[in-house]
Amino acid sequence: MTDTQAGTAAAGGARPLWQPDPDRVAASRMTAFRDWLRAERGLDFADYDALWRWSTEDLEGFWGAVADFFGVAFHQPPERVLADRSMPGASWFPGATLNYAEHALRHEGEAVVFHREDGLTARLTYAELRERVAAVRAGLVSLGVRRGDRVAALVPNSPEALIAFLAAASLGATWSSCSPDFGARAVVDRFAQIEPTVLVAVDGYRYNGRAFDVRPTVERLREEIPSLKATVLVDYAGGSLPDVVPWNSLLTDFAGAEPAFEPVPFDHPLWVLYSSGTTGLPKGIVQGHGGIVLEHLKMLALHSDLGPGERFFWFTTTGWMMWNYLVSGLLVGTTIVLFDGSPAHPDLSALWRMAAEDRITYFGTSAPYVQSCLKEGLEPARTFDLSALCVVGSTGAPLTPEGFRWIADAVGEVQIASVSGGTDVCTAFVAASPDLPVWLGELSCRALGAAVRSYSPEGRPVVGEVGELVVTEPMPSMPVFFWGDEDGSRLREAYFDTYPGVWRHGDWITITERGSAVIHGRSDSTLNRGGVRMGTSEFYRVVEGAAGVADSLVIDTSSAANPDGELLCFLVLDPGVALADVEPGLRAALRANLSPRHVPDRFVAVEEIPRTLNGKKCEVPVKKILAGTPPERAVSLDALRNPASLRPFLDLV
Repeated sequence: MTDTQAGTAAAGGARPLWQPDPDRVAASRMTAFRDWLRAERGLDFADYDALWRWSTEDLEGFWGAVADFFGVAFHQPPERVLADRSMPGASWFPGATLNYAEHALRHEGEAVVFHREDGLTARLTYAELRERVAAVRAGLVSLGVRRGDRVAALVPNSPEALIAFLAAASLGATWSSCSPDFGARAVVDRFAQIEPTVLVAVDGYRYNGRAFDVRPTVERLREEIPSLKATVLVDYAGGSLPDVVPWNSLLTDFAGAEPAFEPVPFDHPLWVLYSSGTTGLPKGIVQGHGGIVLEHLKMLALHSDLGPGERFFWFTTTGWMMWNYLVSGLLVGTTIVLFDGSPAHPDLSALWRMAAEDRITYFGTSAPYVQSCLKEGLEPARTFDLSALCVVGSTGAPLTPEGFRWIADAVGEVQIASVSGGTDVCTAFVAASPDLPVWLGELSCRALGAAVRSYSPEGRPVVGEVGELVVTEPMPSMPVFFWGDEDGSRLREAYFDTYPGVWRHGDWITITERGSAVIHGRSDSTLNRGGVRMGTSEFYRVVEGAAGVADSLVIDTSSAANPDGELLCFLVLDPGVALADVEPGLRAALRANLSPRHVPDRFVAVEEIPRTLNGKKCEVPVKKILAGTPPERAVSLDALRNPASLRPFLDLV
């Protein structure tokens, strides 16, 4: 991207799209934290930027303050906050012991609201949740689960998933989950690595009005994971299997068990998350109890202003880190809203209808969902009573300026919290804050404690220019290690090879003069045409905003070895639309909005765009295939939601 284009993209218009109400700012938890710092630490910060700078310079002061302000319950107090500041290898809160589940279950009031697409609902108070977690904890112990063991789960976004996770965490066992719509091979590739002691699984699930039987996948897992001592089966769809422990038996046989929480070291493995696994076995990303407790308290209470009396929703599955982030709403005493099913069943208004009925205050979703609502012409605020709604969150891909405008126009006077982070840290690096305005197309701020910079190719910090998103100081939720990465080489290669001692995340970012940011897409799938760099998100904004285009994928086949490669745009068209109907308009729009160099050499119509199990476009694997890499080396078919979609790309080679 040129500097002029970057400046235009980050300009965001002359006025903010949204301004915080002064009364809301005064009552926010961010203000309470600043007041506490003034009273308890003698620290007075004039504005958010001053607070952010301190938080990324005095790491011990900031993270120690977070622990104290939120009353983190250490069983054994830490010797200090940060014993080693190096990356990788930072040593946080040495000597401390605590337990994530204890923090999640220490509140009162309403804890969980659950909806399934077929109308099944459930509600749990914190007291009821504690009782069920205690029972399942005792049940897991009876099945042989001990501190340090792994509990794997093939479960949808449901109360059972939440209860099983908290029960495992309370024991000091390590949790790992996959969504039941994952293929059997993809699940085996993840769970076999960590050698779980117990598998928790559902018999089936519902999606988009259809029922799906998961029992064949469960049987395969039991055959291919020899470490399993038992399988707990949740009756979620009316099925059964031989030689399993019924979920309900754990609740009834161990009813009345006393809640208990194993104190574990600060960096004791809480859960294993997974990379997409598109080019090999998925990396098992391990995060610790303490790092997640502190990071999620900071993000959910300070940045999201969540606490008791709020209702927090994010559309997610258990196979995406946003599920782990969502359930951490319990850490701050808020009510979490779980939804299992299709966001478009029986129609695209289903989630907005739920938001109105449940008086949701923070509604989290993805940029593609917002784009779908925009193209459908939905106007939720006209159709439903969304008066309780204060914030709409978006992640998973850059939210386009048109998406920002649609939320402002169709959803109402809400804060737009476009955030960007990753599974790698289970949080956002760049986010929103209740005391900051929202500018069109921009993420409001760098998160507290996240020393985010934009680096030029030479490793020089830049402002107002597109650069690599890097983090120059450690954060507590950075991976403790990768599973099976005995010497740490895979972790170093993933983040620290380009800039030693500095985390390179793999995104293009522009940091503006006012401290906000624009995310331009993945840096490893940049469109570099004649020296003019551009993130793919800008391209998709133009193409997918056009009438008749349902989805798209852009691939720049040029490289150092092939400087004359083509720029190819693959299009999924709406029913009844032909390529000839849209191509002239797309060429004109791309020429006018991007540059003449970014007009594709060819447009190709395809049935589907290849996506990972978590819905992300497979830009890099397709580029490798088009460059001649054998498909079996370019991508793992089991890591794809729709592996048959690769066929048209293979035919082009």
